[in-house]
Amino acid sequence: MSTARSYDREILRLAIPALGALAAEPLYLLVDTAIVGHLGTPQLAALALAAAVLGAAVTLCNFLTYGTTAQVARLHGAGEAQRAGEIAAQALWLALGIGLLLTIAVVTLADPLMTLVGGHGHTADLAARYLRISALGLPCALIALAAQGYLRGVGDLRSPLIVVVVANAINIVLELVFVYVLDWGLDGSAAGTVVAQAGMGAAFTMYLLKAPARTRRPNPDQLKSLARMGGHIVVRTGSLLLAFVIAGAVLARVGDDSLGAHQIAFQVFIFLALILDAIAIAGQVLVGRMLGAGDAAGALAAARRMLGWSLAGGCAMGLGLLATRNVIPHAFSTDTAVRARARELWPLFALMLPAGALTFALDGILLGAGDTRFLAYAMAFSALAVFVPITLLSLHFHWGVIGVWWGLNALMLARLVTTGARYRGRRWVVVGVPA
Repeated sequence: MSTARSYDREILRLAIPALGALAAEPLYLLVDTAIVGHLGTPQLAALALAAAVLGAAVTLCNFLTYGTTAQVARLHGAGEAQRAGEIAAQALWLALGIGLLLTIAVVTLADPLMTLVGGHGHTADLAARYLRISALGLPCALIALAAQGYLRGVGDLRSPLIVVVVANAINIVLELVFVYVLDWGLDGSAAGTVVAQAGMGAAFTMYLLKAPARTRRPNPDQLKSLARMGGHIVVRTGSLLLAFVIAGAVLARVGDDSLGAHQIAFQVFIFLALILDAIAIAGQVLVGRMLGAGDAAGALAAARRMLGWSLAGGCAMGLGLLATRNVIPHAFSTDTAVRARARELWPLFALMLPAGALTFALDGILLGAGDTRFLAYAMAFSALAVFVPITLLSLHFHWGVIGVWWGLNALMLARLVTTGARYRGRRWVVVGVPA
């Protein structure tokens, strides 16, 4: 019992600051939207278009966090602090390189990118300009991802929380000054974000450079290892993004009321996923650390506790959603048709939470073990072989938003079955560190 309690305390110690750092981003986006929204509808629409592109780019680069955490946690658990510091240096090089390439690509392709996401006319021009300015901050945003991966790996989740919260607070102040005091409009919003990201990037660079290391020069072998693991995570993340893009595209053809109801449920899901992600991050750190230390039994015990926490959280969330079926949709829309569609899908949304909670936890466990290749295959299979066919059939047979959400439930169940089988097979339980 005391051992179980010690795991619980460690999970909470890691998960609570992780949750704070994860929650800072959507809160920043909410304030940013409010600031720009007062400039006018074209500016708000332009922000939405540009944010979709920037968000996708940064999300696809989250391997800089998860891949770095997986390697650093294992080395940290094995007492290899200098080798962990070398991984931090390689993550910094990788973030800089990818960030600069992304900046050049986004600045060069801003106009066609806005056309691709549905922009046109004056709104597309505003969005492309916003995108070009904001792209200057991408290298710093990617450095932040890499540094959070290293700090999580060594068990320091408090420092990222402080840096992210301070940077977001500074960003809000800068945007208010640039947009309203200096009257720079939408350009001021983008410029404020870039300046805040530069400060955040500088702070996180200091953390990366403070890590003990024999050398910080680019190491081809370590860079290849990070890039290989990163490729697996990109496939996993990209498959999930593709599933949600297809869901939105299908429902856009069904009707505005169905699309609106789906958007309400999706945004609530993203909010609830923050809590589940925080537990998964704690599990990733603990599993990686214990496997690196050669403690397979401890890794399994920590994984079981995390699965228990996640399942309890998912069940509580599902019951909470059922209890608020007639409340939450009303807070987001006054349209009776949208509310009606939301009430129809709400039980399916609630049903997805327990399976989703376990899936997120299993993802964290396997990420901590460095089993990213399997996660990539499992996610691609679940999205392309399970979700996409159900969603397209939903469009063909006019199943509407209910069919799409049955597809999302099937996607989550497929992920649970595949990752659960991997977990039970124990092939991920590999102790020690590479030579």
